[in-house]
Amino acid sequence: MDIATTIGLVGGVLTIIGAMLYDGSIGTYMSAHAFGIVFIGGFFAVMYTAPMEVFLGSFKAMGTALKKHDYDKAKLIIHMSEMATIARKDGLMALEGKEQPHKFVQRGTQMLIDGADEATLVAQLKDELVALKARHTVKQEVVKAWVELGPAYGMIGTLIGLVAMMGNMSDPTMVAKGMATALLGTLYGAIAANTFFGPMAAKLKNNTAREIAYCEVAIEALRGIARSDAPRNITDKLIARLPAPEREAVLAAA
Repeated sequence: MDIATTIGLVGGVLTIIGAMLYDGSIGTYMSAHAFGIVFIGGFFAVMYTAPMEVFLGSFKAMGTALKKHDYDKAKLIIHMSEMATIARKDGLMALEGKEQPHKFVQRGTQMLIDGADEATLVAQLKDELVALKARHTVKQEVVKAWVELGPAYGMIGTLIGLVAMMGNMSDPTMVAKGMATALLGTLYGAIAANTFFGPMAAKLKNNTAREIAYCEVAIEALRGIARSDAPRNITDKLIARLPAPEREAVLAAA
């Protein structure tokens, strides 16, 4: 479980609930009519922004936002330096069966063991990285659609509520019901966009950027191993991607 995501999500929800309870009760802010317009209407609107398999896959992608992902480049550089030492001393076959920190690293290592040359290795791994980014992007676009369509459907709820209110001015009950739908539709749309889907889309984008940067380090390290570069030379080249404090720790461990 990712601590920042969990604390941020729970904190945001509790802040809104606390504000609701401060001068009233949760029941005051409940409207099945407004909820249906925003979330059920929004659900179907988002559905037709993408193919069904992508739409359904977006829910799995949203689940990954709550998970902790280890994309520690410093640890990867130390690991790849150790692999370079083994490969230089005992040959590439000695890497067979060695546990890898990420499936992308495992894939590249297996290609080395199978005899892929540097050009083939780098070209294929970069193609896989492009494909990974494309897969992530299409699902993130579905999440972003919620950010746009949630408030839009909230506004639709507002307009429906106002029309209902204006059409029943002689009935105080219907006026109150229409006003509730009008106001709560906007509220639900704002909550959907800014408490749930907006931060989640940003988190998924951040996770993708971190994973790509991590895999790029792996590609450069595997390229060095394919060329039989000295482990220290591989490390010196890769630490340029790290902030200064982490560089010292990697050099000390190398």
